[in-house]
Amino acid sequence: MPYFHASDGARIAFDDQGQGLPVLCLAGLTRTMADFDYVATHLSGIRMIRMDYRGRGASDWTGAETYTVPRESRDAVELLDHLEIDRAAILGTSRGGLNGLFMAATAHDRMLGLCLNDVGPEIAQGGLQRIFDYLGRNPSARTPEDLAARLPDLMAGFADVPEGRWLEDVRRHYHAAPEGLRINYDPALRDAFLAAFAGDPVDLWPLWDATRGLPVALIRGANSDLLSPETTDRMQQHRPDMLLAEVPDRAHIPWLDEAPALAVLNRWLDACRAA
Repeated sequence: MPYFHASDGARIAFDDQGQGLPVLCLAGLTRTMADFDYVATHLSGIRMIRMDYRGRGASDWTGAETYTVPRESRDAVELLDHLEIDRAAILGTSRGGLNGLFMAATAHDRMLGLCLNDVGPEIAQGGLQRIFDYLGRNPSARTPEDLAARLPDLMAGFADVPEGRWLEDVRRHYHAAPEGLRINYDPALRDAFLAAFAGDPVDLWPLWDATRGLPVALIRGANSDLLSPETTDRMQQHRPDMLLAEVPDRAHIPWLDEAPALAVLNRWLDACRAA
């Protein structure tokens, strides 16, 4: 696994595969670069670049005060610098989408486009509460098979899930230990996340407006509890050119290998190539 060192010395794991349009894939809050394993085999003509945020996966744990959108976005730009890539299309899942929005405001000239997977400038309270409930805690299930068997009941809003997908997900995002399953990230991420949402809400709509001039796309789980239809409609009003897919039988988050998601992803990639 290759690594680079961020400007504060943190060692960050990344992956760089393929040739063509550079696409920097930014994962969900507690996830790793494995977030994009399912979609990777479906996209051609791209150079797929992925990273484990600090505190996740194979990257260094650097403390709650560094697990922030500004720091993670800076790490993403520094990865592009390390790879000597001037501009890349950004595909962001959940937290990765927020990082992409922040980059649109602070590193617009490094971007070829932005595709958001089930996230926007407003985060629904129900989805936030669900994250608060599990973040930083190990599951009670002792084996991957145990947790995979529970997920169809725990993951409300999902149906028509590919055979074996829940078990694949568990194996990607948890460690199996003698004492049971363990999260694949620093538990201090919980403190950072709670701190980020303490106090009055921050208006993120200026970040969405900062995407002007970039090809943008949004993929939404039709049953999402994090991204509401109202926020989706408002995003479309701000950016009438936004490509949009709603993925049926998915909540937060689509895996991106669903047919509606792939259709929009490929249209967005073509738009980025033409930009």
